[in-house]
Amino acid sequence: METNGIPRIDRISPAAAVPGGDVIIHGHFHSPTSARPRVRFGDAEASLLIAGDDYLIARVPEGSIGGLVRVETTRAASQPFAMHVGVQIADNLHPVANPVVDAAGNIYVTFSGQRGQKVPVSLYKITTNYTVKPFVTEMMNPTGLAIDRNGALFVSCRNDGTIHRVSPDGRAEQWIEGMGVATGIAFDRRGNLFVGDRSGTIFKISPDKEIFVFATLEPSIAAYHLAFSPSGELFVTGPTTSSFDRVYRIDQHGEVSTFFRGLGRPQGLAFDALGNLYVVASLGGNRGVVRIDANGKAERVISGIGLVGIALPPGRRAVLAASSVKAGMPDAAGALFSLDWDVEGASLPI
Repeated sequence: METNGIPRIDRISPAAAVPGGDVIIHGHFHSPTSARPRVRFGDAEASLLIAGDDYLIARVPEGSIGGLVRVETTRAASQPFAMHVGVQIADNLHPVANPVVDAAGNIYVTFSGQRGQKVPVSLYKITTNYTVKPFVTEMMNPTGLAIDRNGALFVSCRNDGTIHRVSPDGRAEQWIEGMGVATGIAFDRRGNLFVGDRSGTIFKISPDKEIFVFATLEPSIAAYHLAFSPSGELFVTGPTTSSFDRVYRIDQHGEVSTFFRGLGRPQGLAFDALGNLYVVASLGGNRGVVRIDANGKAERVISGIGLVGIALPPGRRAVLAASSVKAGMPDAAGALFSLDWDVEGASLPI
């Protein structure tokens, strides 16, 4: 299609990102001069990584407000093109798994620290107006978070293998111990708590605290991440040194199968209302959030570096946790993002 030298954006992939993520802008960008085009997300100029006549690769800049993208050449500017860009709502965190969102819309996220490190605040609460409040202080290496069907918050601690129950005013009490290197946790519809031990065991703990070995997987170098599908199956990731890691599916009898293979360092998991699985991982070497449908088709749908966790609360938005927000930055320089998105999170049947 002739554009008379005016740049044109046809599509952007993926169609959602957080600052720091790379996106491909497809369209027509031929310039009569040798000058490279400029890409703007709102008023913020992006770093242009690759420039071609029919596609550009740009990095979403910090401080992007809104999701209108424009490409400018020496001759003209394109029409604005809308995409979903996450807004940072908290920083100086150290999440290592999914954040969680309660029924009132409050978000909970960890400052986990290195193993054995005692930090001043181990769990933060972000209110619905994005006020960040210290919530729990006396907890070592909080890792996985889950909310039960009564609205109570549970936290695993990988330092000593304990699970804690946290009251609404932020008082934590030990609920159970002996869970090895306890990482990811998730509740099923019957109120059983499932815990991933980094050595490869998935524990099942009944509401009256009976402990069972539910399934056994290969050890993970980092953590297990757990989520239940709307149909009641347990899905698990455990990143290894491979760039071709698996997503496991475990049925209600503890039988383990491979649901998908081909992800780099898969971590946090969530389901949408249609039963699609979202995994924080790399696909084809590109980091972000990967959507996998029931037929095993995978597509990166959010771009972002350093991402470790995702929550899909009601209201068509995503909450994304990053252990770092820039390449090469250390952990504990993490952040939390809110992304308005056309995806409705799944509700676990009760």
